[in-house]
Amino acid sequence: MQILGLCRFSYPALGGFQVGHETIEDRIAYLYEPARLEERFRLFEAVALPCLMAQTDPDFEMIVLVGDSLPKQHMARLKALLSPLPHARIIVEPPRPHREVMKEILNKARLSRYEPCVQFRFDDDDAIAVDFIAKLRKAVDDAAPLLVQHKSVALDWNKGYVAEFGADGIEATPSYRPFYTAALAMFVNARCPLTIMNFAHDKLPRFMPALSFPDQAMYVRGHNGFNDSRQKNARPIELSPLSAEEETLFKDRFAIDINAVRRVFAKG
Repeated sequence: MQILGLCRFSYPALGGFQVGHETIEDRIAYLYEPARLEERFRLFEAVALPCLMAQTDPDFEMIVLVGDSLPKQHMARLKALLSPLPHARIIVEPPRPHREVMKEILNKARLSRYEPCVQFRFDDDDAIAVDFIAKLRKAVDDAAPLLVQHKSVALDWNKGYVAEFGADGIEATPSYRPFYTAALAMFVNARCPLTIMNFAHDKLPRFMPALSFPDQAMYVRGHNGFNDSRQKNARPIELSPLSAEEETLFKDRFAIDINAVRRVFAKG
């Protein structure tokens, strides 16, 4: 079973952001503003990448979408960070409508449209549990009698953490939220052109059967300063420094090392 992940790394899409911009030039300037881009790189390095490299089942592909205007030095930095991840590849696109380009990339990445696949979206400041790919594959096997009857089925793990990362370490709070962007996937049957990017993440159950698993913590959702979801009037989330037990859990479940977080964010 082919498993495809798709990450948008500061890609200047037309649409797809909660922050509005009058022109694409304004959007590019916002996305590539030095302080914002530096935070994205630090989160990618300390939070997002470690869990991908630590997957107990490494048989998946991670596509990272960037804009064709990403400055060369930042492209080189991104390539260097991704180099230890053999199943990752970068796709470069000019600004295009958000859902259109994401759907096209996922469908082109399918090995065969005559075989089913599983797709998941992955934000550059989130983490998934190190057994997420293995859990996906097991869920597909366990639910096979259901899956074969439908064009698509949502697969969700609804427990995790919301966390903020910085030079002082990690602050977090437990989270229960079905059909969040993290730890959410979609089974796509053979000959079906739909992708996980056809739908808003929280609306998947409106359009297809959905399985939501209340397993142990399966995601960490980043909550840092330049999150798109924090640029509007979002409800404040109360976070607390990790306990010693939570530090161990973050390292074991998500490959997030609090000392590595401190080191990455303490850089000049």
